[in-house]
Amino acid sequence: MDEIKINKKGFINKAKQITSPNFDARPFLDNVAPEISMIVIHNISLPPNQYGGNGVIELFTNTLNPNEHPYYAEIYTRKVSSHFFIRRDGELIQFVSCLQRAWHAGVSNWLGRERCNDFSVGIELEGNDFEAFEAAQYTTLQQLITTLKQTYPIQHIVGHSDIAPGRKTDPGPYFDWLKIKASE
Repeated sequence: MDEIKINKKGFINKAKQITSPNFDARPFLDNVAPEISMIVIHNISLPPNQYGGNGVIELFTNTLNPNEHPYYAEIYTRKVSSHFFIRRDGELIQFVSCLQRAWHAGVSNWLGRERCNDFSVGIELEGNDFEAFEAAQYTTLQQLITTLKQTYPIQHIVGHSDIAPGRKTDPGPYFDWLKIKASE
């Protein structure tokens, strides 16, 4: 993948753009826009433990068919998104501008600060808690993290499990944190 760049509107030049309606403005505090200071890493696969389909895209765009899979009937009404999704082959998809608040973290807390969506960028990796991620995913993730850190004052890179302990387990025990240390 060529060099990744972020434009002034918060979009990545090398990402496939698919717009999610599940976002809103980051809240201002005392008329000051919040700094994007954290990256949250997740994993997702739809149907569970299956790769390559459009389930994640359909979930993030509110077009998931509840009759297509039994699990979809449980989740199709959820209004969720992420800024980015990295497929097993390293393909990068962007759903929400980095300047907007994607709905990826839910009830969350980091170092005493709640509502992590307000100040974070969410990155979903196509995967699960039960197997390793692909080398191509780590390559794209490293490039994306490097670019995000060059553009925004990123101070923390955490897993969903770190900001929602007991509620979330992703990116899971097979995520190799050492593979992204070079981009920190």
